[in-house]
Amino acid sequence: MSVVKHFVSEALKKTEINEFLRNEFEKAGYGGVDLAKTPLGTHVVVYAMRPGLVIGRGGETIKELAMVLEQKFGLPNPQISVAEIEVPEFNPYVIASRVTSALQRGVHFRRAGFWALQQVMEAGAAGAEIVIRGKLRTERARFEKFRDGYLPKSGDPANKNLREAVLHVQLKPGMYGVRVRILPPNASFPDQVKIAEAVIEEEPQKLEAVEAPKETEETKEEETGKTQEAKKPRKKPAAPQEAPPQGSAPSETPAQPEAAEEKTEEGQ
Repeated sequence: MSVVKHFVSEALKKTEINEFLRNEFEKAGYGGVDLAKTPLGTHVVVYAMRPGLVIGRGGETIKELAMVLEQKFGLPNPQISVAEIEVPEFNPYVIASRVTSALQRGVHFRRAGFWALQQVMEAGAAGAEIVIRGKLRTERARFEKFRDGYLPKSGDPANKNLREAVLHVQLKPGMYGVRVRILPPNASFPDQVKIAEAVIEEEPQKLEAVEAPKETEETKEEETGKTQEAKKPRKKPAAPQEAPPQGSAPSETPAQPEAAEEKTEEGQ
């Protein structure tokens, strides 16, 4: 099989699965499906407004769905997980199903289109477009377009951010088609420039440099004197003399005053 045929067959299989799930879980608020191949099998993510209806009691419904996907559509070992739609107004499948159900009840197509567009824009979408095609007023088919906000049609931003869904409904005049395009509010574009506010940083306080005192001759002499004194050997303190025992006669000591007087006389 060539590469082109492979991708075409995969796209057709995904479309068939999408239609099957939409008809099966219409009451659960079906919002689309994602298929991803893994080494263990095929990971299937089903989006719905009421996940409990998709799972069923004790997981019976989801087990039956796994068997159908494996036998009817040939998905190897399908692992199904259900995700709840947080904001239904941003899901194009939900909005398209609301428009088709309104047309089936007999609501005028313009009223249904404006009502759905108002719901999407009030939810906070950046832009939305609803196109209804078919025999609206006459026997000749035409289309009516309801658009609001910013909505790119081509380029990389449209491929990445734009959400689109197409549903068909059978009415008495014939087949009607509803196409919904929604641009979520968190979409980013390369031409949008955001100017950040300037942040003023406080300058660190500069510490004043303390000037070292200039050396003078007096300070040098004091320092040299201190170093010389530190180098001199210190004398050991004299051992204390023992006191004479009681009862013993005091030792005779030389008369120091007389020697001092003799020295003074010689000096004179």
